[in-house]
Amino acid sequence: VQLRTNASSAGLPSDFREVLQQRLGELERQLLRKVAELEDEKSLLHNETSAHRQKTESALNALLQRVTELERGNSAFKSPDAFKVSLPLRTNYLYGKVKKTLPELYAFTICLWLRSSASPGIGTPFSYAVPGQANEIVLIEWGNNPIELLINDKVAQLPLFVSDGKWHHICITWTTRDGMWEAFQDGEKLGTGENLAPWHPIKPGGVIILGQEQDTVGGRFDATQAFVGELSQFNIWDRVLRAQEIINIANCSTNMPGNIIPWVDNNVDVYGGASKWPVETCEERLLDL
Repeated sequence: VQLRTNASSAGLPSDFREVLQQRLGELERQLLRKVAELEDEKSLLHNETSAHRQKTESALNALLQRVTELERGNSAFKSPDAFKVSLPLRTNYLYGKVKKTLPELYAFTICLWLRSSASPGIGTPFSYAVPGQANEIVLIEWGNNPIELLINDKVAQLPLFVSDGKWHHICITWTTRDGMWEAFQDGEKLGTGENLAPWHPIKPGGVIILGQEQDTVGGRFDATQAFVGELSQFNIWDRVLRAQEIINIANCSTNMPGNIIPWVDNNVDVYGGASKWPVETCEERLLDL
């Protein structure tokens, strides 16, 4: 900042001019000091904002780390299998992931408990994708279509009806021999068929996702195909279970974990706002039917 005297002051007495110039000089110094103070305050405010942001980020990171530690720690549930995965919103980012993968399979049984009141269609309770085939095994009810079982992208329509907001026990069996399949709901066989991807072994090493349909291995989810509700007791066996075994599981008279994929807390991670909660007992789920 620089202040200049008016040209007309040249006619003023020299002592008056000197006083005026001193006053102007003092004013100039005051203005410069004020500008410097404002610059200091601005710098301090920026530093405080940065420090506050760093403090906030540090606190959030500490919380996230604590949550991760809790999830990795001992199970908070009565037993390792006494939990459910909750997927409350139809999004493309809420999901569960099974840590274990599948070996090559020539037959399987997949059973689970689910509760959904989503409409139209319950979405995708689970999907298994492998490199080169995103639809290796998928259970999906999309839009107004019936529930479908996809194996190697081949489709069978299943006569299952589970979108009433109640717990239901679902079992799907399949064997590569003639592509035979069976569909059970609440212990009752409601459908059977053949020629579903016959003589195709299930490929190993893929990713099992709960609640989303995969367009690539482990990702590219579509919110319109998402499952909304709760899932529990997702188990996979490498054989076709007998009808009596399925009835016994569904009516709570036996607890039979999958020999390939058992439902245990430390084998299931949740993402995007999906959460794990203590599940109702098998008998309580049965009363809900």
